[in-house]
Amino acid sequence: MAYNTGAEKSADTIKAVLSDEEPQSAARVNGQGQTLKSEAMQSSNNTTTEEQESTAPKRAEAKTVVVAEDESVNRMDLVAMLEDNGYTVVGEAANGEEAVDLTRKLRPDVVCMDVKMPREDGITAAGTICDENIAPVVMLTAFSQPDLVKRATGAGAMAYVTKPYEESKLLPALEVAMGRFAEINDLLDNAERSEGRLKNTEEQLQQTEEKLKKAEDSLEERKLVDRAKGLLMDKADFSEQGAFRWIQKTSMDQRIPKKRLALAIIAKYGEESTEAEDER
Repeated sequence: MAYNTGAEKSADTIKAVLSDEEPQSAARVNGQGQTLKSEAMQSSNNTTTEEQESTAPKRAEAKTVVVAEDESVNRMDLVAMLEDNGYTVVGEAANGEEAVDLTRKLRPDVVCMDVKMPREDGITAAGTICDENIAPVVMLTAFSQPDLVKRATGAGAMAYVTKPYEESKLLPALEVAMGRFAEINDLLDNAERSEGRLKNTEEQLQQTEEKLKKAEDSLEERKLVDRAKGLLMDKADFSEQGAFRWIQKTSMDQRIPKKRLALAIIAKYGEESTEAEDER
């Protein structure tokens, strides 16, 4: 009976242990399930965010402008108008020299340049900027005078706008100037690429001509050597191999080109053959 009681206690202990383990295992499983579910939701949220970022339209960068106007009030109004319409004014100049220096330093997308300014007028400054192909220039003038327009165009200005400044006139002129500038640079790039391809083609053609000339010279030399070898075999009792070796060795020892040596052999023994034929 004591044995049975011990066995029953042992069975009860095992049941108790197992009964305690089952809730703990279930808790661990539930905890792992909750963790996996949370991670899946987080991954889904990250994927959605990435997709939204990739599909969202990218905001275009604001075009940069250098404004050159000697009258401060007009310059302030022009800067405000440009910034209100999405442009970024990166530099302001009160004369032509400052305008050129700022344009060289800041490399803007476009330059607004007043025609009449101290120290250096706008047309001269525009000519410098356009000659260096830094940025397109839009001239600002108080009068639409044909001679000024002609001078500005000759200096390289892409467009001009008459005062007072109005958005309806200024903004299209800026877009036209930048568009023309881009087209001209594309043409220049294409011309440079075409010139580069043409130069490469000319170099390849020259190399091919040089190779062809070498091949022709080699063929001519071979023909002359063969003829000289035949004359040595006929007139000097050389074997074919011996005649060739003699020509080769003599050319190396005497530092005489094989073509020149072959011509000398032909001149010597060829004349003898001709005289013998004439006597017959």
